[in-house]
Amino acid sequence: MSIEFGPKYVRAIAPYQGGKPIAEVAREFGLDESNIVKLASNENPLGMPESARQAMLKAVAEIGRYPDSNGFELKAAITAKYGVPPEWITLGNGSNDILELAAHAFVQPGQSVIYAQYSFAVYALATQAVGAQAIVVAAKNYGHDLDAMARAITADTRLIFIANPNNPTGTFLPAAEIEAFLKIVPPQVVVVLDEAYNEFLAPELQYESIAWVRQYPNLLVSRTLSKAYGLAGLRIGFGIAQPSITDLLNRIRQPFNVNSLAQAAAVAALNDSAFLQKSAKVNADGYRQLTQAFDAMDLEYVPSFGNFVLVRVGNEDTAGARVNIALLKQGVIVRPVGNYGLPQWLRISVGLPEENAAFIAALKKILAA
Repeated sequence: MSIEFGPKYVRAIAPYQGGKPIAEVAREFGLDESNIVKLASNENPLGMPESARQAMLKAVAEIGRYPDSNGFELKAAITAKYGVPPEWITLGNGSNDILELAAHAFVQPGQSVIYAQYSFAVYALATQAVGAQAIVVAAKNYGHDLDAMARAITADTRLIFIANPNNPTGTFLPAAEIEAFLKIVPPQVVVVLDEAYNEFLAPELQYESIAWVRQYPNLLVSRTLSKAYGLAGLRIGFGIAQPSITDLLNRIRQPFNVNSLAQAAAVAALNDSAFLQKSAKVNADGYRQLTQAFDAMDLEYVPSFGNFVLVRVGNEDTAGARVNIALLKQGVIVRPVGNYGLPQWLRISVGLPEENAAFIAALKKILAA
């Protein structure tokens, strides 16, 4: 008789599947790694900023010692950039860490968590991991329906996840809609505003969510340095909220959850406005390159405000998987999203011009076959 360890809700979790690494694709299909294009994980195609690289190399001298558990210098950089006290900041091993900490800190087994259909897969995983009940609200035009999410709140709801822009669909909620939602959420319900792709927004769409943190004690804003700042491999993110929230998050986070190299690189990256501007321009140019090609191929796509585009590559439910495999054989890695209930679609990260061109050429060849 076999023994089943752990609670049922943990055994029911399907592990998160990241984008395929280049080395894995090279091994699987017998390809040269140098010829493979990866547009699967919404990484910055520019890589890390040189300022962060130099800061990280300098920090290597102290790698034999534990990192600063409180992240004094990094919190100081965040304080300077966003104008919040250090005690309003929680550092995370990527913003993914912040999302999971929020679920563990504020939700008990059996209570409910609300998130939207087609929103980041980690919301579901974090909900399952604490034995909570998921209330998945139907999407509106592939994005969040905040009115419906407000109506879905129950007496036992303790957490709401909102991604803006949303991954994997790229949709965007204007500031006025979010603020109107925050005004009607009960004070005992924590709202996590996940802004992993905020830096890619056009200037006219930028809004100051930190002002809402000052006004709403139940708001937690989550940010990452994995995308626009180019530090995905170092795993560094942070949350900003009032102390009533951050105090609990910091009680349960691992004491050394952000390593020394990540902290040093993050301080430099946060102060590197030139790199951030360059990243935004490369992304805007690449987005136009991809969407113009989709228009020319008469492919449906969801207008995106992030650094990726969701595109429909066929009408049958096997289309996404079929085209994905065909792309892999040509050395192009993208992200199938059948696990999100979008089996006809692929998510394409914006790359460098030549990477985008390689993907477009491969896709045209596949669809013409």
